[in-house]
Amino acid sequence: MRELGLVLLCLLRISRKGVQCNGWSVHVPSDVTGELGKTVILPCTFTHPYRTFDRALTAIWRIKEPYNGTVIFKCVSQSSSELCRTAISHKNKYKLLGNPRHKDLSLKVDNLTWSDGERYFCRVELAGDSQDKYESRNGIKLHVVAAPRIINITVSSSRDHTFQARCTAEGEPAPALTWSGPPYSTAGSSSSSSHRVTRELRSLTHDGKYTCTAVNSHGRAEGAVYFYRFRASDSSSFMVLIFVPLGIKVVILLVMLSFTVFSREGAPSGPSSLARPQLPECTYENFDR
Repeated sequence: MRELGLVLLCLLRISRKGVQCNGWSVHVPSDVTGELGKTVILPCTFTHPYRTFDRALTAIWRIKEPYNGTVIFKCVSQSSSELCRTAISHKNKYKLLGNPRHKDLSLKVDNLTWSDGERYFCRVELAGDSQDKYESRNGIKLHVVAAPRIINITVSSSRDHTFQARCTAEGEPAPALTWSGPPYSTAGSSSSSSHRVTRELRSLTHDGKYTCTAVNSHGRAEGAVYFYRFRASDSSSFMVLIFVPLGIKVVILLVMLSFTVFSREGAPSGPSSLARPQLPECTYENFDR
């Protein structure tokens, strides 16, 4: 009885191993890295238990979770055709690079965005038996990286009449921000959200150029803002700044008007009474031959 039990246990283990493998396998990397705005390839190859296969074949890619995740790409290859006709391509940014007939489901993702940083799962289905389908369980984690980029840089004032500069940048990994410029400014608080970082520079007291620098392992970016304050010592100085230019303009206008009136009055209206009388014309003839 003991020997029979050992034999049955071995058969059970062999049976379970056959159910788990059954000639199927999917090979994917655990991680893939792509750059923001560019293209990345998600590799996926598989094996099946058949020497030849001439029935319809379906290739599927999901995100977030296996089996029930959102389908972002699907194509169908009829009979033994090498062409896999696209049925689903979310936002038209996915394209099958591999050939499913050659056991390759590699996918190209165009124009990477931050939202593309998900986990991807590839799946193959062979027409016929309902068991002829297999999907990667762990999937591929796509990491989207980017060099720093300055998004916004501004100067603002608060209720206590002090000025602050604020710089916001994005990148992956999240960039480190530093301020440089005139002295006597105080480094303020910093905050970060995912791939975006903001840093303040408080108590701007000197005029000049303030530069924000963002750095991570993929690059460096800079942005600058020029800060100048209007200064008025008292109200009398303010009045002088306003009325002196205005007074100069009034004086110039009066001079121009006086010159115009004088020119009109001095112009002659008719012949002058002091004009010299003309002498009678003298005619001379020589009769001497």
